[in-house]
Amino acid sequence: MPGTLIIAETVEGAVAPLSFELLAAARSLVDQGGGSVSALVAGDESLAQPLFEHGADAVYLAPAGSLVSGYAETGVAAALAACEAAGAEVVLMGQTSLGRDLAPLMAFRLNTAVAMDCLSLELQEGRLRATRSCYGGNANAEVTWRGETQIATLKLKAWDALEPDTSRNGSVVPVEAAGEQRVRVISTEAAEATGVRLEDAEVVVSGGRGLGDPSAFSMMEELSELLGGATGASRAACDLGWYPPSQQVGLTGKTVTPNLYIAVGISGASQHMAGMSGSKNIIAINRDPDANMVQVARFAVIEDYKKVVPALIDAIKGLD
Repeated sequence: MPGTLIIAETVEGAVAPLSFELLAAARSLVDQGGGSVSALVAGDESLAQPLFEHGADAVYLAPAGSLVSGYAETGVAAALAACEAAGAEVVLMGQTSLGRDLAPLMAFRLNTAVAMDCLSLELQEGRLRATRSCYGGNANAEVTWRGETQIATLKLKAWDALEPDTSRNGSVVPVEAAGEQRVRVISTEAAEATGVRLEDAEVVVSGGRGLGDPSAFSMMEELSELLGGATGASRAACDLGWYPPSQQVGLTGKTVTPNLYIAVGISGASQHMAGMSGSKNIIAINRDPDANMVQVARFAVIEDYKKVVPALIDAIKGLD
């Protein structure tokens, strides 16, 4: 039975939520006849228990700072060592900055292939079969591997984390392997953000080029704040400099799966749809009744947003 290794990531000294999504995906393979689930994380032993609670059977501890964005060559030695020690035939990581670098590097070292940005996984006769989007999200492709080790990066929010089980525990194994650091990051600049993170929001209000004016995003922010959500933007709006790229929703931006997605002045290009198609309820506000976003929305308002959004804001304020 093929065992699975997930590459966990950390944020501000704690296990990142995406790591729990990876564990949920790995446990789904166990339900299909897969072997044990291991996790590799960089840091101290305090990081192990959350991973056990969310589905790991064993945790491998790499040196702190070895699994971070921009330093895939530093972390690959630990990843390869953990993969060998766990006897893993399947390696999963997130479609993140780290995953985009580390997964291909591991695949090269192991003379195998990697499937990027996968939407679903299943085992067939003990071998992994992955589904990933292609052609800008207009179609799905199913892929398999010829190589012994099967490596995949997973689309964020494609799996729901399992409820933590505090009774679970397992073995903790230090991994001392360290790779050569050939890249040095001179400085980083974090995007300023307040309120709910876009990818975690239950409500997202996004604006597109159809707003016609960057100042209109203040209206989007007011609406999202009233609804306890976050504000996003299409790539077209971000490319125009109307809104920060860190808030872009789409194939080359953030993936969101809120309970409510309000698309204002967004046509619904396939690249944008790839980042928000998992939303449970979509509301489109658009003057074009033939826009793709209108066609896929559960509810659509065919009208100038300048008439609709202020009225909606006033109505919500009136509920207080």
